[in-house]
Amino acid sequence: MEYHDSETAQEVATRVESFMDEEVIPREREALRTGEKITEDEIEEFWEMAKERDLFAPQMPEKYGGQGLDFQDMLPSFEQVGRSLIGALSIRANAPHEGNMHTLEMVGTEAQKEEWLRPLVQGEISSAFSMTEPLQGGGSDPKMLQTTAQKDGDEWVINGHKWWTSDGQDADFLLVMARTDLEAHPYEGTSIILVPTDTDGVNIVRNVGHLGGHGITERTGGHAEVKYENVRVPVENTVGEEGGGFRVAQMRLGGGRLTHCMRYSGMAQRSLEIAKAYVSEREGFGSTLSEKQALRHRIADAETRLHAARTMSRHAARELDRSDARIEVAMAKNFTANVTNEIIDLAIQCCGGNGIGKDLPLAHFYENVRPFRIVDGPDEVHRRSIARWAFEDLEEDELENVLRFDEERRIDALDE
Repeated sequence: MEYHDSETAQEVATRVESFMDEEVIPREREALRTGEKITEDEIEEFWEMAKERDLFAPQMPEKYGGQGLDFQDMLPSFEQVGRSLIGALSIRANAPHEGNMHTLEMVGTEAQKEEWLRPLVQGEISSAFSMTEPLQGGGSDPKMLQTTAQKDGDEWVINGHKWWTSDGQDADFLLVMARTDLEAHPYEGTSIILVPTDTDGVNIVRNVGHLGGHGITERTGGHAEVKYENVRVPVENTVGEEGGGFRVAQMRLGGGRLTHCMRYSGMAQRSLEIAKAYVSEREGFGSTLSEKQALRHRIADAETRLHAARTMSRHAARELDRSDARIEVAMAKNFTANVTNEIIDLAIQCCGGNGIGKDLPLAHFYENVRPFRIVDGPDEVHRRSIARWAFEDLEEDELENVLRFDEERRIDALDE
């Protein structure tokens, strides 16, 4: 399918596709077949290969060791890495680090970029984004944020409780969302503060048990519960403007939602390829499954909806270069999350026992894709935003000819 991506985008995506097919996916298949985890040393070997092929950290400027691609040119490559369980990791474009790199590159000070961004890009250190809180803290409604940071001289004193802090257990630093002005609306009184994890009072409680989480690498990964108990860091650790945390988070999340859309679109595409190959070989009731009309129609619908999701994501990316594209991104994220879930579920159904087994990557894909309807804003929140936009400007003239009750015939009270 032709999407008229730029020449640069197509050329880089083609090279990423080759890297996935020649190096990454074969190692993934071996790990699935043998059960032997992919080691940290192997991941670093992939990084070196990616650097040799000029594919490493495509989202980062060249001066930090990346490829310097602009956002639209980067997206097709993210679709290609999504085809593998370790694709994004293999080129240092995996969440949450990709989003944290983007945040520091956008609004970090030069000192923060040198101390934290440069080694983060190179994989020398790890990071986490610490925003979501347990009941009744900030989650889908981030205005409910309870974690605070109070100034004491030239220091912030942070107290709070977070969870779903992705990669928090191995992180060298955390980007913490905290209320810094309780008198202001949360959108104007919240800041992002960089907190090294070895700071006194940072308590990484545990990794939260969750759907999936059974990866094929030796990395700890996961999503941490974290408590902040009178954590002191310099005020100069504020990332972006004081009080501007929500604006920074929105910039991070807008692009991050689209990179997720592309990664999961790639995952869905590979799932369809696996399913089509399987049903073309598997026989039942007198013919191959691929000759069954009902199944062929379901595959056709899946291909159509995936094409729509890819197109929607690219349109949102173009708009993101011109505005905050809030509604376009919400539509793309909500639609793609549901489409990719449906497609991977269909692929598992097509492959039967081989779908729910783990010789193929489909079961892992299913575990990975289901949270996409919740993370980076659940379906319901995006639909709420879209619905609010949809009802903003009503065309009341369209109801000019609608017959209404004659008010002169209305009686407000009946005599007894």
